[in-house]
Amino acid sequence: MHRLRTCAARLRPITASQTAKTLSQQRPAVTLRTFQPIRRYTAPVAAEPFLNGTSSNYVEEMYYAWLENPKSVHKSWDIFFRNANAGAPPGTAYQSPPPLGMSLAELTQAQSLVRAQPNVEKLVEDHLAVQSLIRAYQIRGHHVAQLDPLGIMDADLDSSVPTDIITSSDKLGFYGLDESDLDKVFRLPTTTFIGGMESTLPLREIIRRLEMAYCQHIGVEFMFINDLEQCQWIRQKFETPGVMQFSLEEKRTLLARMVRSTRFEEFLQRKWSSEKRFGLEGCESLIPALKTIIDQSSASGVENVIMGMPHRGRLNVLANVIRKELEQIFCQFDSKLEAADEGSGDVKYHLGMYHRRINRVTDRNITLSLVANPSHLEAVNPVVQGKTKAEQFYCGDTEGNRVMSILLHGDAAFAGQGIVYETFHLSDLPSYTTHGTVHVVVNNQIGFTTDPRMARSSPYPTDVARVVNAPIFHVNADDPEAVMYVCNVAADWRATFHKDVVVDLVCYRRNGHNEMDEPMFTQPLMYKQIKKQKPVLQKYAEKLITEGVVTRQEYEEEIAKYDKICEEAHARSKDEKILHIKHWLDSPWPGFFTLDGQPKSMTCPSTGLSEEELNHIGQVASSVPVEDFTIHGGLSRVLKGRAEMIRGRTVDWALGEYMAFGSLLKEGIHVRLSGQDVERGTFSHRHHVLHDQNVDKRTCIPMNHVAPNQAPYTVCNSSLSEYGVLGFELGFAMASPNALVLWEAQFGDFHNTAQCIIDQFICPGQAKWVRQNGIVLLLPHGMEGMGPEHSSARPERFLQMCNDDPDVFPLIIFTPKSLLRHPEAKSSFDLMLPGTHFQRVILEDGPAAQNPSDVKRLIFCTGKVYYELTRERKARELENTVAVARIEQLSPFPFDLVKAETEKYPNADLVWCQEEHKNQGYYDYVKPRMRTTINRAKPVWYAGREPAAAPATGSKNSHLQELKRFLDTAFNLEAFKDQV
Repeated sequence: MHRLRTCAARLRPITASQTAKTLSQQRPAVTLRTFQPIRRYTAPVAAEPFLNGTSSNYVEEMYYAWLENPKSVHKSWDIFFRNANAGAPPGTAYQSPPPLGMSLAELTQAQSLVRAQPNVEKLVEDHLAVQSLIRAYQIRGHHVAQLDPLGIMDADLDSSVPTDIITSSDKLGFYGLDESDLDKVFRLPTTTFIGGMESTLPLREIIRRLEMAYCQHIGVEFMFINDLEQCQWIRQKFETPGVMQFSLEEKRTLLARMVRSTRFEEFLQRKWSSEKRFGLEGCESLIPALKTIIDQSSASGVENVIMGMPHRGRLNVLANVIRKELEQIFCQFDSKLEAADEGSGDVKYHLGMYHRRINRVTDRNITLSLVANPSHLEAVNPVVQGKTKAEQFYCGDTEGNRVMSILLHGDAAFAGQGIVYETFHLSDLPSYTTHGTVHVVVNNQIGFTTDPRMARSSPYPTDVARVVNAPIFHVNADDPEAVMYVCNVAADWRATFHKDVVVDLVCYRRNGHNEMDEPMFTQPLMYKQIKKQKPVLQKYAEKLITEGVVTRQEYEEEIAKYDKICEEAHARSKDEKILHIKHWLDSPWPGFFTLDGQPKSMTCPSTGLSEEELNHIGQVASSVPVEDFTIHGGLSRVLKGRAEMIRGRTVDWALGEYMAFGSLLKEGIHVRLSGQDVERGTFSHRHHVLHDQNVDKRTCIPMNHVAPNQAPYTVCNSSLSEYGVLGFELGFAMASPNALVLWEAQFGDFHNTAQCIIDQFICPGQAKWVRQNGIVLLLPHGMEGMGPEHSSARPERFLQMCNDDPDVFPLIIFTPKSLLRHPEAKSSFDLMLPGTHFQRVILEDGPAAQNPSDVKRLIFCTGKVYYELTRERKARELENTVAVARIEQLSPFPFDLVKAETEKYPNADLVWCQEEHKNQGYYDYVKPRMRTTINRAKPVWYAGREPAAAPATGSKNSHLQELKRFLDTAFNLEAFKDQV
């Protein structure tokens, strides 16, 4: 309890319309062959009135309804479809309904099947064919869209044209149509908006409008979405004639943004041609794309945008989107720049930024932050999402209307990095959703030197987004107006549906992977074309000059104006002799630090609680504070056991955790516990969420009933992810120091699949980016004979990463497994009352401590092995001559307390005992520190398992033999003669 409270103390100061889905949207995609049984037949009603008064998709709806339930349609339709499926010749499937008083059998005897007019049958077939044609463009039009600015690659890695897309008149035959049908007028179905205000169009115009909507510089993937309202929304945005039009002012603003994006890169190239900067050349439209998303989102009420991105274009985004002072960027290129403080440990294209300013388009305040990131691509994604969730939580934004995230990706990384998939699967989970993220993919069509055909198996790098039904808008990045339109739609989608959306900027990379790289080694043909490619700014400026939107003089003046801004900032940057990391913070904690950047207080006051408060929290922990709530019988016994412990003034681990959390909540400190199965606890010890045994989804969280004005307690089972979820919780903890945010691994071993977050964000975050973070990792650890996958949290890794700075955060707690129910692993209330503190070292307090001069051996240990040592000591009757002390805080190492304890037993050998193998665990970390403590006056012996490659044996018998051997060693006074 003290450990968790100490950590907090140090950190302190389906819309309704979705139910109206038609049957056709719930079924597989409609193709021509789907309707083959009915295409050969006329309608079973008076032909002309039906065709003139009803849209053709009515036939489809009736057919689907009949397939599901023949009784759901009129009898005449039932007969028609039965005859059609039975193979009746064309025109003979229809039978008139019997007159009143006449049975169907009598009618059948009285008349033969009526053969329909051939021209009517053809008309029905053609209407169905046109509807299938429209649907084909909606589904597959993106495959033939002109997406590659270079004109040499296929964005979907496939040069073939889908059979059902009309590229020439001879392909009309696929639909049973020919050139004579091109000028025929057809009624448009309700599932298209290409007609605008018109309900009918000639086939030739239908095809033209479909090509304009789906086969130009924008490719739209959305027909996999199983929501009719959302599909109709997208169709309207892209199919409505003339929808992609911009005012003169919008075009001029777009040109100005293109100028800034392009000239910034050219300025850096002129001044620092031999420096790596991972420039944006080839995708300069990214800057107006992001500014458009932010403008549109600001207009919808968003006040805070949190961004994450890789290195390409990062400096440009900092300069022209976040609006970082140019001199602060330029001075980063000065090799003589000195670091004034911690936080200069990473390169300029990894640093973050936080800025609040006025959005000039909407005239509203907006806060923009770009989260610092490592080179480990896409690793920043869950961190951004967690930070976004926290900002939403702390400002009460339950719908994501005020805070949103934008994530930028590279094409190869988006397809190749599994963390992308993990993060997408958090997007709609109640405790993790950020209510929609706009994803922007800078699609270079290459990954470093790897051809996309060798880098992914899917047609597009963005296909992973389909798993969460996110619409994907592919766009040719050399068409700035198409980019701007797509980004407006993406921002509108997010504001309307609060779901993820992807913008795929299909572009190219004018230089190599960096400015010093030679791309012709591996992509000669691509880069020959790139050298010929006219820059997008030049092309767009010429277009606007031709249209009369701007004059050439105005264009050149815009360039000169921005060049002057850069030159003046460059001159000012030479005055910067020292790098102050305060300019590069992505998550400032206002009020937490003093002027020199240090925490206001690093002292650890008493975290003890009054007996009354301990009793109160204990009563909450052992009760069900909701009426008429039926809990499981086994859980009743658990709650009863808690109540008995409270009466006995003792707590076990689970109850101690309850005390820590409950008291912090009572003080107004938010507590968030996340991870796999944390609500119940992997070992069925926690039970923080109670489930009604009779009512589905009815739950109770007693911790939220501790006090009337308490902070909320968030406890949430996560998806089966470590990498993504730990990154998310790290981002959540980044937002505020006044919270206790914990992530628990199901077993300590499992944190290794989140090692990237630990190695790249948690361990070096302070040194690289001055990124303070209060994340707490709970890692169940202990050699229980459960095999190499469920034994070790690899404490040696964490100890190796520590720098023994007393200011180090976060907190890593190696939590118990068997000790959760060990009868001796309990503490008295007396150790938790006011004036008590977390004990960095738990000293020997048994018989050996009464006569220290008689003690022959002082064993230091940590964790579960203590109980095995004390049991063995008692069995060998060595309680007077062997002392056992526990080091509870390994790092920073408690030199003072260890020194005092060793001096207390002047005649004792010193032993470090651990259950882990010698090359693992704590030994390599502890031994030199213990020897420093005693000035190397005597050796520090080792008792534990021998070195091994695996964390633990998988054999229970071997486990017990190993345990016996190292306990023999620990208590055998002659055991260390052969040790060096």
